[in-house]
Amino acid sequence: MGDKERIASRVAQELRSGDIVNLGIGIPTLVVDYLAEDVNVFIHSENGILGVGPTPSADEVDPDLVNAGKLPVTVLTGAAYFDSASSFAMIRGGHVDVSILGALQVNRRGQIANWAVPGSLVLGVGGAMDLLEGTKRVIVATTHCTKEGAPKLVAEATYPLTSLRRADLIVTELAIFEVDDDGLTLIEVAPDITLEELQKKTDAPFQIRGELW
Repeated sequence: MGDKERIASRVAQELRSGDIVNLGIGIPTLVVDYLAEDVNVFIHSENGILGVGPTPSADEVDPDLVNAGKLPVTVLTGAAYFDSASSFAMIRGGHVDVSILGALQVNRRGQIANWAVPGSLVLGVGGAMDLLEGTKRVIVATTHCTKEGAPKLVAEATYPLTSLRRADLIVTELAIFEVDDDGLTLIEVAPDITLEELQKKTDAPFQIRGELW
């Protein structure tokens, strides 16, 4: 299992039956494939689907059935389709329980930058801002560092923030952090990394839950 799959698998453990869950682009889309058989959640997509199922195999792909990131999806029995305006009304009305979002950076306060890299052409912030503002719980699912090895958990973001609302939980392949008014608290660490190694790869300051060590 690769790093991305490890992250998605661990995030899936945070979901509870009955949750309405939105999956962001990238690693979050993998979460649906790691749900326990006894956990029944309703996967929501901004383009107007409630009831997204597992990732389709090659022979199951329907080019007319895609998520907000234009990736092919399946749907479960009883799935609902609706327009994008209704979909965003669900988000803005507080009807989505959990959003799982990727991140370019997360700052010391748990605020996310995930929509633009300075100097690059982008079409807009998409649904991430609405999901951060309107969702009851936000989980970040991201690799701990960039492909170049730079930390994604930083003291201050150098990319534009998506929202002032902070995440509630950050899950990487190396560790898990809870976020509150005091910042980041390390609550779980991968078995194959030491605290010293984790600190070297994390630019943002963090506290450690006492019983962790």
